[in-house]
Amino acid sequence: MSKLIQKTIKAKRTGLTDDQEREIREAFDLFDTNRQSSIDYYEARVCMRALGFDVPHSEMKQIMAYYDKQKTNRLSFEQFHEVLTEKIQQRDPVEEMIKAFQLFDDDNTGKVTLKNLKRVARDLGENISDEELLAMINEFDRDGDGELDQEDFIAILKSSEAFQ
Repeated sequence: MSKLIQKTIKAKRTGLTDDQEREIREAFDLFDTNRQSSIDYYEARVCMRALGFDVPHSEMKQIMAYYDKQKTNRLSFEQFHEVLTEKIQQRDPVEEMIKAFQLFDDDNTGKVTLKNLKRVARDLGENISDEELLAMINEFDRDGDGELDQEDFIAILKSSEAFQ
């Protein structure tokens, strides 16, 4: 029971899920190649980009100036975690949903088609039949055109646990 309480307290304190916490730790460890428990400016910037945050040079300089009081040009895991926690909490869920839609709509038609779903399934290594993919489309296709527009897609995500 104490483990459950600890997880609850941690999630309330940081606002991050266990998966997000794990992702931050794994990314940090990947870029902490010399195992100093810190990463430099460039590693931190690339690591943030790998986690979905394209931080401009000017913003990264501000982050380093705020956290790197000893002027080592490095961030500890705790500092990096704090920066990422803030970034994650500032994310706009609808903006994230639109980005997800754009990943599916790789041909920029404004629709997610059977062809798009087949590509995504293939890219993810999933073996899903055309019939199953069409069933997915038909389940959420509000205007009956056999494709998912951005509104359909966002409605799907809002009803799922992924963006709640």
